[in-house]
Amino acid sequence: MGAWRASLGVQDTDPAVQQAIHRVQPPAMNERAFTLLRNAGFTSINVDLIYGLPKQTVSTFARTIDDVLGLAPDRLSVFSYAHVPALKPSQRIFDQQGLLPSLDEKLRMQVLARQRLLAAGYVDVGMDHYARPNDELAVALRERELHRNFQGYSTRAGASVYGFGISAISSTPDGYRQNCKDLPGYRQALMRGELPVVRGWRLSEEDRRRQALIMGLMCERRLDFAALSEEFRLDVAGVYAAELASLADLEADGIVERTAAGIEVTDTGLPFVRVVAARFDAYLRQGAACHSRAV
Repeated sequence: MGAWRASLGVQDTDPAVQQAIHRVQPPAMNERAFTLLRNAGFTSINVDLIYGLPKQTVSTFARTIDDVLGLAPDRLSVFSYAHVPALKPSQRIFDQQGLLPSLDEKLRMQVLARQRLLAAGYVDVGMDHYARPNDELAVALRERELHRNFQGYSTRAGASVYGFGISAISSTPDGYRQNCKDLPGYRQALMRGELPVVRGWRLSEEDRRRQALIMGLMCERRLDFAALSEEFRLDVAGVYAAELASLADLEADGIVERTAAGIEVTDTGLPFVRVVAARFDAYLRQGAACHSRAV
């Protein structure tokens, strides 16, 4: 079959932003890459953008969106910059130099990106992902066949993901495994004829149920209590009453709608579906360093 899908990490096209993050990638390079990929027969090209980067402003990010739309990508992923100096000490310099945009500016960038991409005809698949209406992700969303793994949205339910190389993560139906984070340890494991896995997690039945609840919100934007209760063979509304009650503030803000039959993420709340899903995450610690944030 060969390869037909590619993804380019553009992040931002502004020269000052690129210098600040030490990732110089002129627009001409992006255009060249698109031309080569299209000529080679790639029919689906994704572009990654990041908002909230050092020296980034709403106006510079607007120009980045213009540059990228000129490439006519099939998909876009528009991520929030994860500022986690506790995990990545090199990021501390951004705080020291006052280079990061404010939370209000980041929110304006997120809203701008969504408005511009929807106006350009892209479908908001959810969780920072956009696709053309005829893209298989958009089609799967319409037909309620969309799925998600730790890498992102997918049209293939239950597919295993195998990671190769240092720190790579593998996902199979029964759990997750992560490889060594350092090259010497990785090599030594291979020399011993062993898989270079240093940690893993086997899913419990409760993990699987919560996984289904979170995936329902992220992929279908709703939870049907009757269908889930039949699938789990328990009273979902009763067992997860505390989690459902915690949605009161989100309901007041118009992010979700709750009824006796289930809950549904509103159009207004779609950009914040990660926040809704987090209420059902038994392992998420409030205030913990986290790469994935709503803004």
